[in-house]
Amino acid sequence: MSLLSSLGREPGAQECSRAGCRADAAWRIQWRNPRIHAEDRRKTWLACDEHLEYLREFLAARDFPLEVLPVDESPVDELPSAESGVTW
Repeated sequence: MSLLSSLGREPGAQECSRAGCRADAAWRIQWRNPRIHAEDRRKTWLACDEHLEYLREFLAARDFPLEVLPVDESPVDELPSAESGVTW
């Protein structure tokens, strides 16, 4: 998020990805285009409650694999493990 778009918002607030929407995101849509993305590549769109279904349907209509999660929940494959050496 750029400095200009974050003015007047909570630190760390995340906006819905729907064009023109400035609402706080409650959902994260993880998706990929299988024609151009490798199996392990995921893109993320954020959605407010109002636009979740619109964004999900937009991706589903194109047969893109997707997963919808609460914005504050990490999918299992993104959680750090002791072996990974990654700290969050």
